[in-house]
Amino acid sequence: MVLEFARSERSTVGLEWELALVDADSGNLRQVAPAVIDALGAELQEGRVKPEFLRNTIEVISDVYRTVGEAVEDLEEGIAAIRAVTDPMRVELMCAGTHPFAHWSQQKVTDKRRYTTILDRAQVWGRQMLIYGVHMHVGVEDRDKVLPIVNAMLVYVPHLQALSASSPFFGADDTGYASMRALLFQQLPTAGLPYQFRTWAELERYVDDMLRTGVIDEFNEVRWDVRPAPRFGTVEVRVCDGVSNARELGALSALVHCLVEHLSTRIDAGETLPTMPPWYVHENKWRAARYGMDAIIILDDEGREELVTDAVERLLGELEPVAERLGCATELGHVREIVRTGASYQRQRAVAAAHGGGADGLEAVVASLVAELRAGHPLPAPAR
Repeated sequence: MVLEFARSERSTVGLEWELALVDADSGNLRQVAPAVIDALGAELQEGRVKPEFLRNTIEVISDVYRTVGEAVEDLEEGIAAIRAVTDPMRVELMCAGTHPFAHWSQQKVTDKRRYTTILDRAQVWGRQMLIYGVHMHVGVEDRDKVLPIVNAMLVYVPHLQALSASSPFFGADDTGYASMRALLFQQLPTAGLPYQFRTWAELERYVDDMLRTGVIDEFNEVRWDVRPAPRFGTVEVRVCDGVSNARELGALSALVHCLVEHLSTRIDAGETLPTMPPWYVHENKWRAARYGMDAIIILDDEGREELVTDAVERLLGELEPVAERLGCATELGHVREIVRTGASYQRQRAVAAAHGGGADGLEAVVASLVAELRAGHPLPAPAR
């Protein structure tokens, strides 16, 4: 199996944002993505908007840009086009890792062969994929850099998982996790953390094996948290929960953008990139999904540990010169706002508690998520 890696300009960036379609009155999910897609017409043809796994979901996609700011602005233009269709339908847009109270058993799947195959194969786990995420692509100019960067990015999975965690509720229950989405999604056979391949030939052997045994029909059915995207010539980061607003999307995208460029620069300097044993990488993902911003994460193969927010602060200091070079210093600076004021899962729990919990509290959570997407920035959590 020859897996061609497309030519791509170094550190270009493209973003994909999965959005839930919710009823403007009840806050429950609406199965209207096919109608929205049909009404959009030209936007769909241009590749800016596409359907997703469930009929309650629509994905808005940016073009390829040099800066994160440009990519986020493109997404906001796409959302404006979607709202021109959804507002008259009394449908709102919302994003979080999960919908707080909608039940997976009531959701309809988009009529596409690849999606019905998921359901047929994964059964109850496939039916429970009522989740939303964001995908960040960063261009890599040399295929030989891709796998070292992918492996090194696994060191930073808990940073991204904790900062983006936005799925404490699932099926109207508080799961006790900051990111229920992270654990749900990895139940699919080819999802979750990637194998740490050392050479491109090893990756090609893996893909050949998966194709030959019928596990996948094409490479993009390998849904790892961090993966090569050969068709685009990028490293694709899929760790993050769905993000509720454009400012935090820009912040997390800038962090990913800077990390990939920083690692690429270290390869240029002849350095060996940091990696960690798979058992530490798996433990870090679980800790960040469970405890979010309170997670104590493992830093290296020696087993040293640190509070994730302290690790993020040190990382931001290291990446600030990279952000200046990439034109995303402002966006990277907004990561500190997440650390200072709290991640989405914390705001959601505060809103639910302020409204007495139960059904009323969860409806208020949906309303707050809808308001954040319209505002374009996080809204203050109510005092408890």
